[in-house]
Amino acid sequence: MIRKLDIYDNPIIGVFATCTEDVAVVPIGTKKKVCDALKELLDVRVISTLINGSTVVGSLCRGNSKGFVISGDANTSDLKDIDLPVKKLPGRFTAAGNIILANDSAALVHPEMSDKAMEDLSKTLGVDVQRGTIAGIKTVGMAGAASNKGVLVHPRATQEEIGHLEEVFGLPVDIGTTNFGTQMVGSGLLVNSKGYVAGSKTTGYELGRIEDALGFV
Repeated sequence: MIRKLDIYDNPIIGVFATCTEDVAVVPIGTKKKVCDALKELLDVRVISTLINGSTVVGSLCRGNSKGFVISGDANTSDLKDIDLPVKKLPGRFTAAGNIILANDSAALVHPEMSDKAMEDLSKTLGVDVQRGTIAGIKTVGMAGAASNKGVLVHPRATQEEIGHLEEVFGLPVDIGTTNFGTQMVGSGLLVNSKGYVAGSKTTGYELGRIEDALGFV
């Protein structure tokens, strides 16, 4: 089955959607064939919602198998169908999905995230939380993509940053792109340990890098 698709006819699928081992969260109005593909390729339940009235669901929340965090100005009831704890992230940041890179064991977050927000995130997701950057970029949730098998990051990530990521996640970390050279790999990729889906403009070479880095070879 083809592992490339669009959401709202747009290849930046990581901005519009997010996924964990068990669920994919997509904006209301996502085409049925897209939802069916996500269900099959990621082996997840697909939930449609808006967050704070917005379709950029992937930018506004981040979760794992234990819980979800949502931007502080949003309503936790937007994610009521997930059947997991949902916590508002305190502080000035409004796009939780953009500033958190997480899997079931760890999270890397924006270097200016408050101690209180990190503490809440750690409790909700049940993970160790560390601050950091990827390629000097603070919006680590879009500069990388993490599963329970590997981490793929922006091609300009430094060796120091890659070493920090390997220490935080305890997993292999590799560099790559999506959507024909887009360096913010998290914007064009949905991944868990069972499968992945990339934006429609992703090339065969890029898919190969994704498969190598995230343990699908």
